[in-house]
Amino acid sequence: MSDKSKKSRVLMYLAATVVWGVIAAIGVLAFFAYDLPDVEKALAATRRPTVTLVASDGAHLLTVGDIHGLPVHLNDLPPALPQAIMATEDRRYYDHFGLDVIGLVRAAVTNIKAGRVVQGGSTITQQVAKNVFLTPERTFRRKVQELLLALWLEQKFSKDQIFTVYLNRVYLGSGTYGVEAASQRYFQKSARHLDIWQSALMAGLLKAPSRYNPISNPKRAKQRTEQVLANMVAAGYLSKADAAAVKTGRRSIKPVRTSRRARYFSDWVLAQVPSYVSVGDRDLTVVTTIDRRLQADGEVAIARALKKGKRFNVGQAALVAMTPGGAVRALVGGADYGVSQYNRVTQARRQPGSAFKPLVFLAGLEAGMTPKTVIEDKPLTIEGWTPRNFSRKFAGPVTLQQALAGSINTVAVRVARTVGYDKVIDTARRLGVTSNLNAIPSLALGTSGLNLLELTAAYGTFANGGYGVWPYGIVEIRDNKGNVLYRRQGSGPGRVINAWAAGTMNAMLSDVIATGTGKKAKLGRPAAGKTGTSQDYRDALFVGYSADLVAGIWMGNDNVAPMKRVTGGGLPAVAWRDFMVAAHQKTPPRALPAPGDKPARPKVAGQPAQPKEGGFWKSILDMFGGTGK
Repeated sequence: MSDKSKKSRVLMYLAATVVWGVIAAIGVLAFFAYDLPDVEKALAATRRPTVTLVASDGAHLLTVGDIHGLPVHLNDLPPALPQAIMATEDRRYYDHFGLDVIGLVRAAVTNIKAGRVVQGGSTITQQVAKNVFLTPERTFRRKVQELLLALWLEQKFSKDQIFTVYLNRVYLGSGTYGVEAASQRYFQKSARHLDIWQSALMAGLLKAPSRYNPISNPKRAKQRTEQVLANMVAAGYLSKADAAAVKTGRRSIKPVRTSRRARYFSDWVLAQVPSYVSVGDRDLTVVTTIDRRLQADGEVAIARALKKGKRFNVGQAALVAMTPGGAVRALVGGADYGVSQYNRVTQARRQPGSAFKPLVFLAGLEAGMTPKTVIEDKPLTIEGWTPRNFSRKFAGPVTLQQALAGSINTVAVRVARTVGYDKVIDTARRLGVTSNLNAIPSLALGTSGLNLLELTAAYGTFANGGYGVWPYGIVEIRDNKGNVLYRRQGSGPGRVINAWAAGTMNAMLSDVIATGTGKKAKLGRPAAGKTGTSQDYRDALFVGYSADLVAGIWMGNDNVAPMKRVTGGGLPAVAWRDFMVAAHQKTPPRALPAPGDKPARPKVAGQPAQPKEGGFWKSILDMFGGTGK
């Protein structure tokens, strides 16, 4: 073969290799690029709506969801902010083409020397590609896609435009996205007015927003900010003298703190928002019924009770308080929301014990009995089951009123048996009990599980003179333009028991506190209530009311472990009294509805003041949830 033929063949092979190489490269690019997102669509301004809750006095209660600030342009910001970010994240930002080769080599050398990853090589452009278009998964495929998108961004947009997108999309902790939202969150002012120290703090958050959050970790935030200032010196943006002056002259950070108070209540309310309005893409403000002073009183009462109850093996406690019309003013769902978000007011179904007896005696009154009706307290066996009194003694003939005050089990069972178990269940349903109730003899002793919210609301029917109570936490919902999307109008199902029955129950339940098992709950004003203790001391309750407030308290353990002889007339009654005394400090005494009264239908909670803080806010979570004395 001639030299000319050999050269032709080599050239042919080279050409074929180039062609196939190009085809292979196109195939590889196609493999990584076929499922790339629609970049034009992703760059469009998008944000998820948020929901804010305000208390009954209009004060800010809770912000849930991602908070996005209004867009700001790079040129609107103080120079120190982008300088601090570049000095820390991407010093060669304006010199590279989306991929900083020099920075990658420097990071690789630093990591090799350290023996671990201490420095990254991603540019701001790559971070925009990752944060805006891609998922945070750490795979080779996603990294290649990140690079492709970074190169596309550099060709499509200017450096300032890319930086502006970064500043408005980056996550900066505490649920904030973008420098404007973060600045408002941490410093209560626009990012346009940040000083050098504040700008350095913001830049320091980018590495680990939770770790360097000034709200939860002020010491780490300070250390990180000082490191960013050192980076600015190294990058030539600050002199050492200026950096030292910034450190000594900085202002203290006073971030807006979101209290964990009323978090159980907030979760309960947030779960209901979608049932009233379609959230869509609007920011919402939800005006709630919570009273911050009563909420604090409730938390103090539960904390004290748990401290006392520690030696009695009391692991959990819960409290709910509402107006006789159903507006929930305080809700404590457990010992510590930070440890357990399980709401023992709305989610837990426990045996109420004798706290269920008022519903049984009400059924008896409606069937023709009176407080003076005499029933004999003596041994009783029904289908092999023998109920026993807490005292293990029998009192003989007693009136209905005496039996309720003394919480006599055999009399309660006889009343239920006389009127019929289905009748007792029907009475409970009219008073708002929705939990499953078993039509068996032990029903009278509260062996069917209820949640504290529905049981307390049932007592509200007595407090208001006979009107059904639907407990609620939402008064009004508005969008961010102030348009009212929902406002509570009705106050419940109307009259469910007659005024005589309600007034008679008030007189009988007042005797429980005056002379019966609830003596430790005495308030020094008209009040009524009932104790409840389940079998083996697994649950202890006190539910009671004044003319202005209805409250229920439960104590026990999540694993249903027995307490050490804790009864509803002990720790729960004392905690109830402590809470109610504090709650009524500025409320004059009022008489409870009497048998001859014709009480007016309870009103909806009054329209509260406008919120003191505006904002943007979002939704979450869940609703509802104790045999013996």
